[in-house]
Amino acid sequence: MPLSSHGAVDAPSAAPRVTAATHRDPGAGRAPHLSRSLSNRHIQLIAIGGAIGTGLFMGSGKVISLAGPSILLVYATIGFMLFFVMRAMGELLLSNLQYKSFADFAADLLGPWAGFFTGWTYWFSWIVTGIADIVAIAGYVSFWWPELPLWIPGGAAVLLLLGLNLPTVKAFGEVEFWFALVKIITIVTLIIVGLAMVFRGFVSPDGAQATLANLWNDGGFFTTGPMGFVAGFQIALFAFVGVELVGTTAAETKSPHTTLPKAVNSIPVRIMLFYVLALVVIMSVMPWRDVAPDRSPFVAMFGLAGFALAAGVINFVVLTSAASSANSGIYSTSRMVYGLAQEGDAPSRLGWLSRRHVPVNALVFSCAFLLPGIALLYAGGSIIEAFTMVTTISALLFMFVWSIILFSYMAYRRKRPQLHAESHFKMPGGVPMCWVVLAFFAFVIWALTQAADTRQALLVTPVWFVVLGIAWLVVRRRASHLVREEELRAELAAPETSQDA
Repeated sequence: MPLSSHGAVDAPSAAPRVTAATHRDPGAGRAPHLSRSLSNRHIQLIAIGGAIGTGLFMGSGKVISLAGPSILLVYATIGFMLFFVMRAMGELLLSNLQYKSFADFAADLLGPWAGFFTGWTYWFSWIVTGIADIVAIAGYVSFWWPELPLWIPGGAAVLLLLGLNLPTVKAFGEVEFWFALVKIITIVTLIIVGLAMVFRGFVSPDGAQATLANLWNDGGFFTTGPMGFVAGFQIALFAFVGVELVGTTAAETKSPHTTLPKAVNSIPVRIMLFYVLALVVIMSVMPWRDVAPDRSPFVAMFGLAGFALAAGVINFVVLTSAASSANSGIYSTSRMVYGLAQEGDAPSRLGWLSRRHVPVNALVFSCAFLLPGIALLYAGGSIIEAFTMVTTISALLFMFVWSIILFSYMAYRRKRPQLHAESHFKMPGGVPMCWVVLAFFAFVIWALTQAADTRQALLVTPVWFVVLGIAWLVVRRRASHLVREEELRAELAAPETSQDA
């Protein structure tokens, strides 16, 4: 499912190896190409923005109510595991710059089916995530206008996303740069203010004192017991969706060999600062039992201190964070659908680019699928119920994509040992670490069976893969697909040359 019609890559010193990701270019010489317009500062901030999403700002309240202070270990564990997924992705993308996304190397290393399943599942993952963001945006807007019908902010959000993505990819990079910067400034400010409240011995109106001892005084660190700790993984995982977003920007990055390693290697620092430290401060200012599961603890912390204006400002920030997450999702889904169309796995019209090198039809297509999110606002008993259902489905789909990345890496180590030996960005731990992370994903799936709301989402998700499997059986029988598979087999039988940048 490659984005095969991109422009030149970074000054290769040898002819690129022809792969499933590179051998077809139906639009070459006739249509505009996606352009490498995202600079280092764009990629770094997009990577940070991808790690700070709606799951942290809105979902962390429920996770705290489930796991108590042990939520800190939950987030640290998830971040640790996903770091290795990102390192595997980074090594694969840099092993051949003709790969434009992880769907490309999945198709090359695992087979055409993997590119099809990965591309469409990643598209659907972000559509579901976008719906969760629409739900969150409606919840944030109700902070100011509780009587406003939910479909109004939901519909306005969809139109905004379309408008933000229609200009050039550089414009998208600028928007995400500033969105991410707002998130960073907000979280750093929250940490500083929260620490000041702790050190000054702030006392809330109900008599609770801000102190680090709140992390262990009320029943201990694992105050809700082992199953409470397990329950924390159910929603916490959703906070990390989008961490792989840098993998979809590879085709539009000016210097991938420089920018991608920097973005991937900064993941541990981002997790410690934006997740662990921020939540340490929140649970020190507010005892964990006082954190409402259906409210953002970021908003509640300032509201508890009596800073009504500050709470409104933070609510605006988390609203823009949800918009940023959905904006990134629409960007990535449009590029995935564009690549699917280039491969014949989606209608050809979705592979059309505007004169500004933007896949406009793919953008409209993806935005249209966000509209069910508006209906979902009226389907559940509350915003957080709808949010929990959608985020669980999204987390399951993203785990599938992350697992495909790991299986692709293991196939790469088996089939292309010379490329691994030449790599300057090797994955730590190699194949054994892949199995450790996959075992962790299996643990998370088991954790999802332990609560009624997440178990329901777990039972619904396989329907997507059944539909996708039927679609693949139909698509693969097309004459064009049979011809491409014959060409692929012939090309993969030819001698391979690595590509260095």
